[in-house]
Amino acid sequence: MIGAPPSLHVSRRGLLQAAGAALVLPASSTRLLAQAAAPAAGAATKADGLPTALLEAKPAVAELEPGAPTDIWGFGGRTPGPELRIRKDEPFRAKLVNSATQPLSVHWHGMRIANDMDGVAGLTQEAVAPGASAEITFTPPDAGTFIYRPLTPGLTAEQTERGLAGVVVVEDASGAQPVDIDRVCAVDDWRLTDEHQLDSFTSVEERSGFGRLGNVLTVNGLRAPQKLTVPPGARVRIRLANLCNARLMRIRFDGLKAYVSAIDGQPTDTFEPLRSTLPFAPGTRYDVIFEAGEAGSGGAVTAMLGSGLPLVEVKVEGEPMSRRRPALPPLAPLGENGRLPPAIPLQKAQRADVAIEGGAKLGPDGKPSYTGDPARIWTINGVSGATSAEKVASKPLVSVKRGSTVVLALANRTSFPQVMHLHGHSFRLLHPLDDGWEPYWLDTVIVPEGQTSRIAFVADNKGRWLLGSTVLERLDTGLSTWIEVT
Repeated sequence: MIGAPPSLHVSRRGLLQAAGAALVLPASSTRLLAQAAAPAAGAATKADGLPTALLEAKPAVAELEPGAPTDIWGFGGRTPGPELRIRKDEPFRAKLVNSATQPLSVHWHGMRIANDMDGVAGLTQEAVAPGASAEITFTPPDAGTFIYRPLTPGLTAEQTERGLAGVVVVEDASGAQPVDIDRVCAVDDWRLTDEHQLDSFTSVEERSGFGRLGNVLTVNGLRAPQKLTVPPGARVRIRLANLCNARLMRIRFDGLKAYVSAIDGQPTDTFEPLRSTLPFAPGTRYDVIFEAGEAGSGGAVTAMLGSGLPLVEVKVEGEPMSRRRPALPPLAPLGENGRLPPAIPLQKAQRADVAIEGGAKLGPDGKPSYTGDPARIWTINGVSGATSAEKVASKPLVSVKRGSTVVLALANRTSFPQVMHLHGHSFRLLHPLDDGWEPYWLDTVIVPEGQTSRIAFVADNKGRWLLGSTVLERLDTGLSTWIEVT
């Protein structure tokens, strides 16, 4: 039904200029098929019988634009890295091998795992030196779609932009929605020179402003759009993950009656997005389900940049699914995650203000201008957070006993939308009067400029947990703090 006419093409320059149009607010209510399941290729099995997935970070070459090789870093020598499909409540083990030239630590974005495996260098563990390796072991408590990427303060943005990121799918056979096709679509953007190489990483303007916005948009490592051909009547799950350094956007479902079944890895009441659009910030994930129509129809998942840029184009053709299998049951919600509290006792909450300040000022032309310390551009409550693995703040934002309710008031006093991610926990976005919360769980939230958003959670995971920006240039230059759960 929907194609990609030339009028929808967004140029490199246009993609860069789309920053202002990318402002989003929280909603009120051949490579795609070649991803490796865990354990990854080259995995070994130890005496205990548990396979070990190999995650080697190393220089590689990618074809981000057709016929134009680009030097990158990649887990397993590709970007995104191997698609890891693991099981809820089953131990997972990986060997991280650092064949790159910088210290490296890998964060498991959105996963409520043990603190010592969270992967924040200088806070939860030491970075892995170049030429060294480390073992990663954890048992995922939640099914859903998650991200793995570096979190080495001061280097996170560069390492991620070079290509070190991937997607983890945690499966739960007992609670899965039946679908015919299940595809990960990892969206990323890249700042490339005219020679098709990564641009330099020294811009104060991007660190203090919108972040590193790319001029080439990819899905699963190939220039968008990703082509997806499905049979008539097929029920399709697309797992959308935003791996961009800084690109905030809205996505729209054209010609697809799409239903959201999970947000940020947690199940939600299955709903059709208002006006068929969703906010899509760095670190955000959606599980979206649709049923294909008749042969010859189709649709698209479109980034609302410029006049629209298709990310995924769906074409329907082939033998109908009705001839291949019995009818599937009607689409129903996954059901609540019983490991998250059914209610949060706000009256007993420990509350903390989180004042986000710093960054550039926007001139009359809309361009950012900054003249302060280029290493410590952003602050939380007047303190610039970790800018290297050796400089993690010694004092937590708040320290609470396990099981306590926490409410954080995220006050954005900057000129830009702020995207904040809380490690190790899922939270509710509160209504403005603290009289309830939105009917979904999040681990990443957009706070519009000049506004305050309140989040509430039960601190049920012991350890030291980062609260930081998912606009990674800001994370590296001070926009982070941490909470302690004892």
